[in-house]
Amino acid sequence: MRKFMDADFLLETDTARQLFHAHGEKMPIIDYHCHIDPDMIASNYKFQTITEVWLGGDHYKWRAMRSCGVPEYYITGGASPAEKFQKWAETLPKLIGNPLYHWTHLELQRYFDIYEPLSGKNAAAVYEACNQILNREDMRVRGIIDKSRVKLICTTDDPVDDLHAHEAIAGDPTCAAKVLPAFRPDKAVNADSPAFPAYMEQLEKASGISIISMDKLRQALVNRIDYFGQHGCRVSDHALEYCIYQEATEAELDRILAAARQGEKLTEKELEAYRTAVLMTVARAYKERDWVFQIHFGCIRNNSAKRFAQQGPDTGFDAMDDMHSARKLAAFLSALEGEDALPKTILYPLNPVDNDMIGTVMGCFQTDSGCPGKIQMGSAWWFNDHKPGMERQMQSLMTLGAFGTFVGMLTDSRSFLSYTRHEYFRRILCNLIGNLVESGQYPADMEALGQMVEDISYNNTNNYFGFGL
Repeated sequence: MRKFMDADFLLETDTARQLFHAHGEKMPIIDYHCHIDPDMIASNYKFQTITEVWLGGDHYKWRAMRSCGVPEYYITGGASPAEKFQKWAETLPKLIGNPLYHWTHLELQRYFDIYEPLSGKNAAAVYEACNQILNREDMRVRGIIDKSRVKLICTTDDPVDDLHAHEAIAGDPTCAAKVLPAFRPDKAVNADSPAFPAYMEQLEKASGISIISMDKLRQALVNRIDYFGQHGCRVSDHALEYCIYQEATEAELDRILAAARQGEKLTEKELEAYRTAVLMTVARAYKERDWVFQIHFGCIRNNSAKRFAQQGPDTGFDAMDDMHSARKLAAFLSALEGEDALPKTILYPLNPVDNDMIGTVMGCFQTDSGCPGKIQMGSAWWFNDHKPGMERQMQSLMTLGAFGTFVGMLTDSRSFLSYTRHEYFRRILCNLIGNLVESGQYPADMEALGQMVEDISYNNTNNYFGFGL
């Protein structure tokens, strides 16, 4: 019997162990998509309790606690930090096979030197031990980043943000990691949102452009793209329920925009035409500036109307969608390619049944790009960033694409302790490759394999995004 989460955790073969310990383990981290707060990096924030780090905004854990019958009072309610931690610790033993079990214990091991399994029985002692360590100066936010060997972080930022935190970080020589903004214009895309009219006013103020037409909206977005570019931005991110493509005339787009600004209800066709126009606009700008275009799709959000009214978005009530997106995704990419405006693009399907679809569609748009893997299948995302989900995504990419060009893992997290997910990914990566080698499906060229692991873990990301590290 193997020891619980020892040094060879998830590494089933000699080849896997050699690849991870000699190559994957030693590589630093580029976290090119996350949701951490740049203000916390700028101020070098100090956490007060392990509950604040783990449960302060982690809807993954909230969902698990709800599934185990924990009252909301102990999840997002008014319970004390110690009480909330106790309930999380009592939940954890029930999560056999869940990535939260692995992530929790990797974080306990790497940041707190705690190797015993967490449960309700030892929760109080673990809580106190973690809090004592968090009280150290080297466990402030920047210390955690340094300890994790993170070289670069891309946060997620709205076009109207003034990026003051990024300016502060860039001007602070004591911050070792590079921290860059990422352009996330979802509020400008979602013209059906009740907040859209007010947001257009914010965008007007930030850009200095009166948005009286679709052309003026394009100018405003490009203005903010340039502002982000001045702060080092190299990447955007977009969240879509499903892939879209709907053509419309300029007059139709002007009418749709005017209606949306008045809060009028749009038809699905109108909404899709508007969203297509905005996405085409920003994609052209990304291509001109050599940015990376990230598209996350396949999520239906806020499914519990009751809980959305009580707690708002991003609180654990989202799910996978089952929309079919292949034809419209292909049409959208083809339209951009036809204008020579297709940027480097990473596609993240939330529903794993779309992995193979992505693998086949992206293969149609790699020609004469000058960039290995210009169109990428993104790393297993959200409900898929666990061992079988990562294996499915990587096996699909191996089968239908060029695995050696893969840009690898990201945290997509709101927690500063989530960098262990890169280690988790690299262990699974090395094990997958190791099994292919030891079953005779790939030669045991350890130099080439080691280089592949290092490339997927770090080098491909640095080169693809043009970070210049």
